[in-house]
Amino acid sequence: MPGAHIKTGSIAGKRRAASIGPARRIAEELRAQNERFAAAVENMSHGLCMFDADERVIICNRNYIDIFSLDAKVVKPGIRFFDILQHSVDIGIAAQSAGELYAIRKPYIDGAKPSTYEEILSDGRIIVISHRPIAVGGWVSIYEDVTEQRRAEQELKEQHRRFDAALANMSQGLLMYDANGRMIVRNKRFLELFNITAADFPLGTSHGDALERLLELGIYTELDVDSEVAKAEASLKATKMHSTYRQLTDGRTVLVVRQTMRGGGWVATFEDVTERRRVEERMTHLAHHDTLTNLPNRSMFREKLDQALGEAKAKPLAILSLDLDRFKAVNDTFGHPAGDWLLKCVAKRLQHAVRSSKDVVARFGGDEFAIIQSGIKNAADAEKLAKRIVEMVGKPYRGKGREMHVGVSLGIALYPGDGDDADTLLTNADMALYRGKSEGRNVYRFFEAGMDARMRERRALEADLEAALSKREFELDFQPILDIGSGRIVGAEALMRWRSPSRGLVSPENFIAAAEETGLIVQLGDWALRKACSVAANWPRNMRMAVNVSPAQIKSGGFARSVISALAFSGLSADRLELEITETVMMDESDAVLKTMSQLRGLGVRIALDDFGTGYSSLGYLRRFPVDKIKIDRSFIRDLDKRDTAAIVRTVIGLGAELGIIVTAEGVETEAQLDTLRKAGCGEAQGYLIGVPTKAADISRLLRSQALLRQSG
Repeated sequence: MPGAHIKTGSIAGKRRAASIGPARRIAEELRAQNERFAAAVENMSHGLCMFDADERVIICNRNYIDIFSLDAKVVKPGIRFFDILQHSVDIGIAAQSAGELYAIRKPYIDGAKPSTYEEILSDGRIIVISHRPIAVGGWVSIYEDVTEQRRAEQELKEQHRRFDAALANMSQGLLMYDANGRMIVRNKRFLELFNITAADFPLGTSHGDALERLLELGIYTELDVDSEVAKAEASLKATKMHSTYRQLTDGRTVLVVRQTMRGGGWVATFEDVTERRRVEERMTHLAHHDTLTNLPNRSMFREKLDQALGEAKAKPLAILSLDLDRFKAVNDTFGHPAGDWLLKCVAKRLQHAVRSSKDVVARFGGDEFAIIQSGIKNAADAEKLAKRIVEMVGKPYRGKGREMHVGVSLGIALYPGDGDDADTLLTNADMALYRGKSEGRNVYRFFEAGMDARMRERRALEADLEAALSKREFELDFQPILDIGSGRIVGAEALMRWRSPSRGLVSPENFIAAAEETGLIVQLGDWALRKACSVAANWPRNMRMAVNVSPAQIKSGGFARSVISALAFSGLSADRLELEITETVMMDESDAVLKTMSQLRGLGVRIALDDFGTGYSSLGYLRRFPVDKIKIDRSFIRDLDKRDTAAIVRTVIGLGAELGIIVTAEGVETEAQLDTLRKAGCGEAQGYLIGVPTKAADISRLLRSQALLRQSG
């Protein structure tokens, strides 16, 4: 545009210039200078407009026209400044009226001194205008569109604001170091975390000086500063994030994480992880320790055993597998809280029993414990420990006004004689324990090679037992019960038998315990109940059917429904069903057991207390929960000829008479025993003298012959 409005001519050649006069030469030079000026103005990166003393345009460049979106045909030399303002209003680029814009500009024009101001256009762009006066009058204005620059500045300012806000509000302390290892940023949380001031850690501090200062202030525990700086530099050179835990002198733990920055330098964050570490340590502890006794659990025991075997080399050690005797009875009698208390007491006694700090006492769960005895010379050392444990654990436990008694059985396996790996040693110790429990209680047994065969036999028995029910290998025999006064058979007790194709006839003594341990007793008991009720439904109405009930059935939660189902299916009236329970059931006073017992009594089912006199507090059970019958254990009847035993039996019979409870004597095998019982007033008798366990058909024949005998008599 300036070139279009400045009068210029062509430049003559050198030969012509030489022949013209001075005035002409000056004019030519002036035109050349004007052309250079016009080119310079037109190629400026900013807009430019020059006005004379009458406020008219002398010259302007294309950038000026473009910045304000002006019409080049309108804005040309000679146009008044006000008219340009009006033109910008007319085309909608100005944000104010021409008069308002002129009033803003006029002081700068009249001031005749350099000035700079801004104008915001209608489209939001920001134009910086630099005003410079001309000595002969008029002025020159330079125009720069700084919209993007201001936006970038604002974004940078906002970024700084956010960065400052993040630093001020982040939960971690933060230090930022430049490429030269000098601190350039330090947030408030860092100072708060270590309870220090900004003066303690001025910007520009080096990493090494910062560590030295933390030591001087007594915040960090002892630290090798040079080594730490070297480690940091190595990790930073490798551009790897590095983290470490710092223990403070006040007991706290701080996690320090260093991360390299692009372009050099690094950021270090500091986080108080004291509580998190405590929780992690607690979780780790819980994962490896029993929550009740705080002893190592099975997992931790295994780790310790593997470690001990790795260190043992040729040194022998012993593995002791322990199981409490009579714990279940105590737990059932006094409740689970008391049982938990007892287990904690046992744990303490076991810890006192071991002598070496390397020995490990662990609880595997329930009443199962295990011990690693290190540094033994021979089996005698393990035997001494076993005897000590039997003695210490067997002492009474007194607390809260009650006294509890348990024993302990132990199985012992020796390294390396009984195995050279953890699995073998633990298995062999368990087999020795099982052997001890099968032979009696409160004993210890060393592993012997033959025990493996017995354990396999037990496992095979459990497997066959599990398959036997589905294969219908179980059957019931029935032993008659005699009313001593009338001499009539008034009922029978159902006794389970297992007729195995491979094992032959297996008596209950050989499989009931295994069924209880595997949990199969609940299914077997339900089957026996249904079968017995179906058999009794075909007997005379005055005949009762007695069925033994396992504690596991009562505690299963669905036993009452099983009884109702068996009665309904068979058509047997409830008062003809007699459920024989042991004192173990009576000892459990849980809501579930009491509810089940109440439901059974409500149905009209009779309850008999089996093996009376062999437990701990039989009379107390009779007071808490009345029963319909007491069955005197066969061990008392066997010794009935002894004066003390006879006195006990007479007392029980008298007690039954006083309470209105039928008393049945089990194991009656001689006429003398029956005569003694008759004279003492005993109600019923059961045993080989009365009749051996037999099939249902034999009982039916016996009842028919009894009926015929009554008719003929």
